[in-house]
Amino acid sequence: MNPSTPRALDAAVTAMQEAGVADVAVAVFRRAWTDLAEGRTGTVPEEDIDPVSELDRLADLQADADPRALGLTAVVKLNGGLGTSMGMDRAKSLVPVREGHTFLELSIEQVRQARRRSQARLPLVLMNSFRTRADSLEVLRRHPDLAVEGIDPDFLQSQEPKLLVEDLSPVSWPADPGLEWCPPGHGDLYPALLSSGMLDQLRSAGLRYAMVSNSDNVGAAPSAAVADWFARSGAPLAMEVCRRTAADRKGGHLAVRRADGRLILREKAQTAPEDAGSFGDVDLHRFFNTNTLWLDLDQLDEVLGRTGGVLGLPIIRNEKHVDPTDTGSPRVVQIETAMGSAIEVFDGATAIEVPRSRFRPVKTTDDLLLLRSDAFELTEQAELRPTVDPLPLVTLGEHYTTLASFESRFPHGAPSLRGASSLTVEGDWTFGRDVRVVEDAVLPPTPGARPVPDGATVGPDGVDAGVDPSIAGSAAAGAASD
Repeated sequence: MNPSTPRALDAAVTAMQEAGVADVAVAVFRRAWTDLAEGRTGTVPEEDIDPVSELDRLADLQADADPRALGLTAVVKLNGGLGTSMGMDRAKSLVPVREGHTFLELSIEQVRQARRRSQARLPLVLMNSFRTRADSLEVLRRHPDLAVEGIDPDFLQSQEPKLLVEDLSPVSWPADPGLEWCPPGHGDLYPALLSSGMLDQLRSAGLRYAMVSNSDNVGAAPSAAVADWFARSGAPLAMEVCRRTAADRKGGHLAVRRADGRLILREKAQTAPEDAGSFGDVDLHRFFNTNTLWLDLDQLDEVLGRTGGVLGLPIIRNEKHVDPTDTGSPRVVQIETAMGSAIEVFDGATAIEVPRSRFRPVKTTDDLLLLRSDAFELTEQAELRPTVDPLPLVTLGEHYTTLASFESRFPHGAPSLRGASSLTVEGDWTFGRDVRVVEDAVLPPTPGARPVPDGATVGPDGVDAGVDPSIAGSAAAGAASD
């Protein structure tokens, strides 16, 4: 260990204490910082695990399940994300997704619909970060019917210092001191529930379970069937998982640890190079984590009480610039943990296979365009249902990476994608009204901004009108050579 690192830890802990960070969060950070400084990678060798072969399936459960378990459930949305991958600096859940409804508004309506069907109280609680709280609570204030007596509408993630790569000491950035801090990832759910008092609030209100999901996953609606299955299982924690496909080879997977028979998650960063082949074998390791968890609050309270809130989750080393918009700013490490990795902490934790319809996250503008298009429809239950199968693959180029640039190039909304197998946009194209995309459509590179005219059809050879034939021809030739 570098001789300076103990002083670096002391400096980071002092900064957290002076900022009023809860003692349990400081203890979790201290453990994670030590793991990072000592180079613990959490590698999981293939020889130490077995694949998960079969799980209970939502498809086999009764659609008209007993709603009593849902009546004992709270809906918790992880709402700390700023959407930085799309160039945002505010809560990602406030992005309009469909027909003017934001992620958060869709969640609100899904809760309302589930309440009507089940007569459950079903409180909606947000886990906010210090950067997302004000805007999100303003939205909730416009929906007073959501309030449940005795339960606050949100609780806060903790915050921790960003650490200089060189010695893991807290970074100083006087130009914007707020950028010296970061949230510790959604693994902070557990100590945050404890330190905020939210766990006590939920249990005091007579609630037994919590369904936790990402705010940008529009598929994660409250389910009476899963709630009933979870209650009958007696498990402390259950994870919703989907079948992996070829497109999921790089994502983490569920496995069974041979040493104790517990379910664990293995991420790519935890895989040795010699195990890369088995990691990517979707027929061997068949299930991935949707990041929707069900928690038994009584059993969670017992474990957190016994561990002092320090579950010892595997760390994720996330290296960035202190100012993400300034590549000349210092390189820093953000220590994060994932809430799903807690599946290995709880005795008797389990998982259930759910269809892809319950996993509709929006991580990029590619995902957002697809959800806004006619490849989906918004149901009366505020759920987005595919209108085609399989869904088209959308790949937008560098001109569409940020939300602002994306919106400016689709000023009239998404084109029709119902007749498309894929859409690849390589150049700087702005879409007109009533554009239709068909087959494996390609819009080629452009020397500058180009329009897709109103009413145009985009296909394998580009646009049916308004495209230079030489550009369209080069695109077709490139497609033919692939």
